[in-house]
Amino acid sequence: MLNLLLLTVLPYLVAAQSSSSCGPAPSGSIRPSIASGYTYQVVATGLSDPRGLAFDRHGNLLVVESERGRISAHRLETDNNGCVSVADSRDVTPDGLDLNHGIAVSEDGNTLYASNADEAYSWEYNTDGRTVNNRRTLVQNMTGSDHSTRTLELSRAAPGILIISFGSQSNYDALATDVTSGSASVSAFNITALGSEPYTYQTDGTLLGWGLRNEVGIAEHPVTGGIWGVENSADQMIRYGVDIHANNPAEELNFLGNISEMVSSDPNVGYQGPNYGYPWCFSAWDTADLPQNSGIEVGNQFAISPVDALGNRNQTDEFCANRTAARLVFQSHMAPLDIKFNNSATEAWIAFHGSWNSPDPVGYKMSYVRFNEQGEPVEPSTSTTAAIDIFANQDNSRCPRDCFRPATMAIDGQGRIFMSSDSSGEIYMVRRAEGSSGTTPSTPSTTGGSGSTPSPTGGVARVVPGWCLVAALSLAAVMAGM
Repeated sequence: MLNLLLLTVLPYLVAAQSSSSCGPAPSGSIRPSIASGYTYQVVATGLSDPRGLAFDRHGNLLVVESERGRISAHRLETDNNGCVSVADSRDVTPDGLDLNHGIAVSEDGNTLYASNADEAYSWEYNTDGRTVNNRRTLVQNMTGSDHSTRTLELSRAAPGILIISFGSQSNYDALATDVTSGSASVSAFNITALGSEPYTYQTDGTLLGWGLRNEVGIAEHPVTGGIWGVENSADQMIRYGVDIHANNPAEELNFLGNISEMVSSDPNVGYQGPNYGYPWCFSAWDTADLPQNSGIEVGNQFAISPVDALGNRNQTDEFCANRTAARLVFQSHMAPLDIKFNNSATEAWIAFHGSWNSPDPVGYKMSYVRFNEQGEPVEPSTSTTAAIDIFANQDNSRCPRDCFRPATMAIDGQGRIFMSSDSSGEIYMVRRAEGSSGTTPSTPSTTGGSGSTPSPTGGVARVVPGWCLVAALSLAAVMAGM
């Protein structure tokens, strides 16, 4: 077992690397940068492409290791200094299912849910033994040729409702123009009403929204029951013959509606969610780079040039103005893969996986968006500073090879935020330092010194002092003994 000591949290301290003997150094040549009021510590390396995270009712951390296609469970211990370590680990699910991302645990802790690129499953889950049995296929026919994650969100506001995201088949997917295809959509399924056969994604359930290119992150607001998603937008984009891909389109935060209002007792009847524009329409980030940009503001939807994949057709800006727009937007190509609300519902945390199609690497960080008491983002839809950056890499020019890449997050009962980095095989844990109100943002340093004043996201990070960031657990030694 790795015995780990929590790094001391100093006011406005920013650490570029782990500065104590608690835990291993970051994997390879990764050089993290942490915001003032936070500290980090490597608690875990050696996982096999960790993606989805969830806690069971005993506080065991469940991890989808997508390279192995299995879920592993890790019993955590916290010492008197707040340091987290892994007491022991074991595999939970059997081999051969190619589980790759989605995971959820029922509120009573007795059912485990997971997904691969084609199906969503449930098992009876024994928390004491960290074992499963009686696998059941819940939803089928989600095979796709490109975006393969099938994110799962189990509703608390509407018990028995499982929400699933089904990404597009390609960069510009013609199937997404057909509401019956299921491609580029988010749907909800009443799993308590499931009969002997699994649901078919395209024909069963309630369609919450379509024209959503790749809504990898889905979260339910813990107070209002509102469903929010973060979208990975398109690459290689042309408008009026001009290549605009460097700074457009924006990544998106979309509101999909209130789950209790959308889902009836019979999920196959009634509500159909709106169209969000894809593959015809996209959100503006840098309007100055858009040709014929009169009247287009940040967050407005615009049309692109005809695309071969769409039959060499396109739509107009007027058409796009009548699609459902994003509630907030973020810098192009940052690739948000997850969203989780904190326990007080005042912050929506977002994992930005990082770019592959940007002239300068962007993303590779964890941020949050402030929410008000009404369950709405504080910032307006035209904001370019809505995301407050907390944990980043020192130098994005070294990314993706020498950077951590945030994938998903899980928040435990103490409010600690665990975050997976799939590329480096690590998991990070964030907690607020004692006595911190967490209301005043300031900027991280990349030198291991201290932070200063805030600046807009989309470049330099903004952060909240009084938090503590910990990188969670190296499992190489633990797993070797299994």
